[in-house]
Amino acid sequence: MTSGGQLPMTVGQTGEPAARTGTGTASGSVRAQRRRILISGSIGTTIEWFDFLLYGLIAPVVFEPLFFPKAGSLVGTVAVLSTYAIGYVARPLGGALFGHLGDRLGRKPVMFTTLILMGACTTLIGLLPTYSAIGIAAPILLTLLRFIQGIALGGETVGAVIMATEGAPHGKRGGYAGFIQVGAALGSVLAALSASLVAGMAEGERLSWGWRVPFLCSAVLVIVGVYVRAKIDESAVFRAATKNAARRVPLLSALRGEPRASVTVFLCTIAETSMLQLFTVYILVYGKQALHLDSAVMLQGVLIGNIVGIFANPLFGRLSDFVGRKVMLASSLIIGVLYVLFVFFPLLRTHDHTLVVLAIAIPPALIQTLLFATEGSFYAELFRDASRRFSGLGVSRQLGGVVGGFFPLIATSLVAVSGSIWSVIGYYVAISVISLGAVLSARETSRETLA
Repeated sequence: MTSGGQLPMTVGQTGEPAARTGTGTASGSVRAQRRRILISGSIGTTIEWFDFLLYGLIAPVVFEPLFFPKAGSLVGTVAVLSTYAIGYVARPLGGALFGHLGDRLGRKPVMFTTLILMGACTTLIGLLPTYSAIGIAAPILLTLLRFIQGIALGGETVGAVIMATEGAPHGKRGGYAGFIQVGAALGSVLAALSASLVAGMAEGERLSWGWRVPFLCSAVLVIVGVYVRAKIDESAVFRAATKNAARRVPLLSALRGEPRASVTVFLCTIAETSMLQLFTVYILVYGKQALHLDSAVMLQGVLIGNIVGIFANPLFGRLSDFVGRKVMLASSLIIGVLYVLFVFFPLLRTHDHTLVVLAIAIPPALIQTLLFATEGSFYAELFRDASRRFSGLGVSRQLGGVVGGFFPLIATSLVAVSGSIWSVIGYYVAISVISLGAVLSARETSRETLA
C-alpha cells in the first residue's frame, strides 16, 4: 500500500499498468483503451490500403492516358507502374524517420502525423491537373505526391500494428494484430468498389472527373481516424521500456542488437508484398493486356476475396495464438507457390467469368490472409526491446516492401523480354522460397511476453 492509500501500479505481461483491485474502473479503462487502439489502427490500415490499392487498380485504365499520353502502350504502362512503385521506394525513408520519432517521442504523435500526411497526399492526387492542362508538371507532381505518401505509409504500416500488439493481453496478440488487418481487407474492398465504379463509367466521364472522386473521399476516413486517435493513450509497453533507456539513434541500436530480427522481417516482407502485387495489381495489367479479360470481372474477384478477408483476418490472427506464427506464415507461402504453379493461370486462361472471379478471389480470401493476419504480431514480437522496436521493424519491413513493390514493374519487364508468363512465375517462386527459409529459421514468438 502506498502512502496515499492506493494500491501500487504494476506492469503486467503486456507491459501495461495492472488494474486496481476493488473497482472495475481501471480494468474498464484498459478495455476501452484497447478498443480505441484497435479501431484507430483499423481505420489507419483501411486508409493505407485504400489509398495505395486505389492507385494500383485505377492506374491501368486512367493514369496512362491522363498523365503519360505521349508514351507508347508498353512505355506508358511501365511509367504508370513506376509511379506506383515510387511509393514503395519512399517507405524506407518513412520507416527510418517515423520509426526514430516513434521510439524517441512515442507511438501516438507519430500515428497522428502519418495519418494526416497520408490522407492529404491522396486528396491532392484527386485534385491534380492532368498532362493536357499543365504538361510535364502533371506526372512530376503525381510522382512527388506518391513519394510523400510512401513516406507517411512507411510509418503508418508499422505503428498501428505495434500499438495493437503492445496493448494486447498476453496470449491474444495474434488476434489483436489480426483485427488491425481487417482494415487491409476493408480498404481493398473500398478500393475495388471504387475502381469498379470508375471502370464502369463512360470513358468521357471516367477520364474527366470520375477517377477523382475516390481519391477525394479518403478525406472522410482521415477525419474519422484523427478523431479516434485523439482518444488513445501512449503504449504502456513503450513507456516502461524507455523509462530508464537513453538511445539517441534507436535504429542503429536495433540493427546492432537484433540483426537477425531485422533480416527476417526484410526477407518475409519481400514475399508478403510480392504476393499482394501479383494477385491484386499485376494480374489486372496482365489479364487485360495478355489474356484480354474484362477488368470489371477481375475486380469482382478482388472485391469478393477481400470481403471474405474482412472476417478471415481476425480469425486467422487468433488461430496463430494457438498454433504459432510460423505455421501460419509457412502455410501461406507454400500454398501460394502451389497455387501459382498449378491453379491460378490455368483458371484465368479459361476465360470463364466464374472461374476468373474464383481464381482472383482465392488469394485475398485465404492465401494472403494467412500471412497478413499473422505477420503483424510476428514482426513486432521478433524485436524484444520496445525502445527500438519501431525503428528496427519500420526500416526492415519497408526495405522488403521496396523489393516487393517493384513486382508489377519487374513482372511486366520479364514478360516483355521473355514473352512468357513463366518468367514471372519463376521469379515469384524464388522470392517465396527465400522468405520461407527466413520463416523456418526464425524463433517462434507466440508464447513470449513483451515485457
